[in-house]
Amino acid sequence: MDKYLLVILIFMVVTIPIAFVEPSSGEIRDPPIIPLFYAAIAGIIIIFIYTAYKDKQERQKANAKRRARK
Repeated sequence: MDKYLLVILIFMVVTIPIAFVEPSSGEIRDPPIIPLFYAAIAGIIIIFIYTAYKDKQERQKANAKRRARK
């Protein structure tokens, strides 16, 4: 995983509890910020899908080079 994507992933994971807990007082929010929670979950899923797609492309290129050498 790219280091920039890893940093963004960490921020997304930290965002999830912020949607439910007030950072200043530590109390649970009465109405939680549901859009923030789902946006963080969606961001995490998108990062995983993009990383898997990128790795697959790199593996295909490496396999094509390996086959071309023979």
